[in-house]
Amino acid sequence: MTETECPDVEFAALHAELRGVTRSLLARIGVHERVEREVAARQGWLGLEVPEEFDGAGATFAETAVVAQEWGRAVAAGSQASAALAVGVCLLLASGPTRDGLLRAIAAGQSTVAVAFASDADACHPAGLPFHLHGSGAHRMLSGSAEFVLDAPAAEQLLLFAADEGGVPVVVSVPTHAVGIARTTQPVLDRSRAFGRVVAEELTVPANSIHRFTDDPGTAVRRIRDRAAVLIACDSIGLGEAMLAATVSYAGTRSQFGRPIGSFQAVKHACADMLVQLTVTRHLVDAAVRGVVANGPESEVAVAMAKSHACATAVDIAGKAMQLHGGYGYTWESGIHRYLERATLNRALYGSPRDYRRRIADRYSRS
Repeated sequence: MTETECPDVEFAALHAELRGVTRSLLARIGVHERVEREVAARQGWLGLEVPEEFDGAGATFAETAVVAQEWGRAVAAGSQASAALAVGVCLLLASGPTRDGLLRAIAAGQSTVAVAFASDADACHPAGLPFHLHGSGAHRMLSGSAEFVLDAPAAEQLLLFAADEGGVPVVVSVPTHAVGIARTTQPVLDRSRAFGRVVAEELTVPANSIHRFTDDPGTAVRRIRDRAAVLIACDSIGLGEAMLAATVSYAGTRSQFGRPIGSFQAVKHACADMLVQLTVTRHLVDAAVRGVVANGPESEVAVAMAKSHACATAVDIAGKAMQLHGGYGYTWESGIHRYLERATLNRALYGSPRDYRRRIADRYSRS
């Protein structure tokens, strides 16, 4: 299958090289294996969007999306996605010692920072934020909880989305060892990633831990939600491409009735359908990545289309790949179950396909 290049044609060669290097390194580490934080930092994967003044690469979300797709292709475990989320949040906040220190720590692989925001795809307003501030002055307290926070069990720092006393969205940064913070590991179908529930009970919050957005707070919250959704869509298209490649390879070598099974019309049509689904998905994901980079007025629609289609497609392709591998596809040794598990979780993360399709329908019904 010929892969369409990344959204920005000007940097197509750079993206192709980044894709190739990332794929090669992940293959050397091993499919399904955990990529240690320090290794990811040395390769520059964690600090792609961190400004150069904070020891990052100063790249954009387009480059992060390339790496995210390759992590999905390898069903790799590690902190790449949580780092991409945390960096995205920090870049929307006003500069300060705490924020700048977090950016440096993420880029250097010195700290895993988990981002806790509402898991509902439509929760982009203050009432839907998982945490709330109350009190005044030096006695401001934080309470609330968030479910399925990526990398929460292993994180050293948390970025908690909260509504202040006036209902304005803010971000509160706290170390995970702070008194008043509790984390509980939440088991999920996909064993390549870790999620946890974060609870804050009357947590005392110093003034320098409360960060304001430099842009409109409501817009900033939406941008983070869109970033999370597109990261999952990128992961999903990587999963789908890996499953199609594995299936085509298997169909060319597995023989039945004296012929490779790839010569049978039913198998040909199934693989062709998978390719068509992935081609459509890639165009949608590329448009969503461009939308996140540019933050254009139509980015919300592009994100919703990409997330809903990419995640549903990945589940369909992984399931079909398992079937086309025959009995072997259902064995532990084939490894296909890991792709299906990850794709199934991706479909539910940060909103289901139905949630995003409803968002698109509601938007156009109002216009």
